[in-house]
Amino acid sequence: MKSKKFDLLDILSDKKVLFAEDDEGVAKNTIEILEFFFKEVIAVTNGKEALNELENGSYDVLIFDVLMPELDGIEAIRQVRKKDKNIPIIIISAHIEQEYLWRAIELKITKYLPKPCYKDTIIKALKAVSLELAENKTEIKLYENCIYNPYLKTIYKDKTEVRLSTNESRLLEYFIKHSDQVVSYDRIYSYIWGADAPSKEAIKFIIKELRKKIGKEMIENVYGVGYIYKTTL
Repeated sequence: MKSKKFDLLDILSDKKVLFAEDDEGVAKNTIEILEFFFKEVIAVTNGKEALNELENGSYDVLIFDVLMPELDGIEAIRQVRKKDKNIPIIIISAHIEQEYLWRAIELKITKYLPKPCYKDTIIKALKAVSLELAENKTEIKLYENCIYNPYLKTIYKDKTEVRLSTNESRLLEYFIKHSDQVVSYDRIYSYIWGADAPSKEAIKFIIKELRKKIGKEMIENVYGVGYIYKTTL
């Protein structure tokens, strides 16, 4: 299959980002940039609020300032890494000190940005995040003659091109990251909708539509629990 042209940042179109920054001016300018690329941007003002958000919802990308009240960004990220080793994280700071740089490296930071953060610098960091989210792949082979492009949110199956909805692509990518694992209804609720979860019928509808596009045998129902995405048929 010949790949169509796409922008690296297209992968963020169905993603949620959590942004922690206590400077009102910096936050306002940065949020305006982030909203252009992400499906949803949630902003908080300190590390403690950020951890509370992560307890109540699922995010794809984190952007934390280093120096914040109540709990600084580095310590908040340390808490995050105890539960999630892979989520891409960008940290920003007005003071690039050696101590912070070493602590950031230890915590597997995608990018460390100095303030002031200009649009071009932020976009460059988001491109690095995009590559990390896609594991540097432009195509993901689901099975023979079925390929998924995470940037275009498109399935190519038997030479047929099928576009996925935002929720379909979001759920498929979540399944891919948790292949051959049972994913509960609660985890799906949290990842797709957060606190505003609708009824179980909404999940069933997305699953039904996704099965039509990738093959019903790929997603197996686990009665009363959730679903499992199978990499081997």
